[in-house]
Order: sequence, then structure tokens, then C-alpha cells
Amino acid sequence: MKIYTRTGDKGTTSLIYGERVSKNDLRVEAYGTCDEANSFIGLALTHIQKATYSEKDDIIQILRKIQTTLFHVGAELATPTGKEVKWKLTEEDIKELEAVIDAWDQQLPQLTNFILPGGGEAGAVLHIARTIVRRAERRAVAIGDEVNPIVSSYLNRLSDFLFVAARFINFKEGKGEPTLHQ
Repeated sequence: MKIYTRTGDKGTTSLIYGERVSKNDLRVEAYGTCDEANSFIGLALTHIQKATYSEKDDIIQILRKIQTTLFHVGAELATPTGKEVKWKLTEEDIKELEAVIDAWDQQLPQLTNFILPGGGEAGAVLHIARTIVRRAERRAVAIGDEVNPIVSSYLNRLSDFLFVAARFINFKEGKGEPTLHQ
């Protein structure tokens, strides 16, 4: 099987079930942005795999599950209105993120200043992923009522998770968080 099809050479692509849309369609923008965030999470994982702290394996497992769930988010966004979504998000997906956010946040120093993205390599990359997820959320919201509202909620919570994850990993690695200078 060839990786290229040439069907997109004129600026269109297929949603799930074969509906052709422009490559700048809001759905394509939204799921493409999720893919971009997923790639940065993958990059962060390459840095985390080199770590020596005890929670490393748990963090990797959590981030791998999130990568899979982001594919499910993409499937929801790529499914035309009125068609069945094969991998539907649930409230449980959001609750899982919230549980990890709460557990990791309890271990972190309390925020007393605004922090700037940075710290160690993995933390900095997770901050990039966080901002990309925020963009994906904006794109999903722009699609409107045609998208499962859990998609927007999940993306919103995922950006919160990535913020805490960046802080948590920087903390575990002993990397300082740059703060806003006023």
C-alpha cells in the first residue's frame, strides 16, 4: 500500500465516511491541531524516557493514554454531523485527567507568581503542547453545536493537565520555573 493517494493534491481531504472538504475546513483545522499537539507530547516523551525519577514510568503511561485519547478527539472532529462516531469521548476521559491534575498539583509548590513556559526540555515541550491544545479547543468551539460538547471540555481540561504536567516534570527534574518579571 502506498502512503500517498494524490486525492488531496487539489486542496481537499476526506472526513471519516468519505465526505470531501477543503483542507482549511474548521474540522480539518481542529483535528490537525490535535495531531500537532500529539506530536509535541511525543517529543516530550522522548525527553521523559531519559529521566531517572521514580514516577517516570507512570508519567509515560499517562501521556501515552492521552495520545490515544487525542486520536479519539480527532475522530470525533473528523466525523461529519449525523454520522456515528467510532471512538466517542466520555465524561470518564475528563475525570481521569482531573484525577491526575489533582494528584500532581498537591505535590507542587503553590503558585505565587505567573510562570513562563520553560524549565527543562520535557516541561518546555509540554508547555508548547498546552498552547496547541488551546488552539485546538478554539477550533473545536468554532465548529459549533455539530461537535460533541465533551470534546471542548476534554481539550480545555487537557490544557490544564499539560500545564500541571509541565510543572510536575520540572519539579521532579529539579528544574526551576521561570517567573514573570515585572
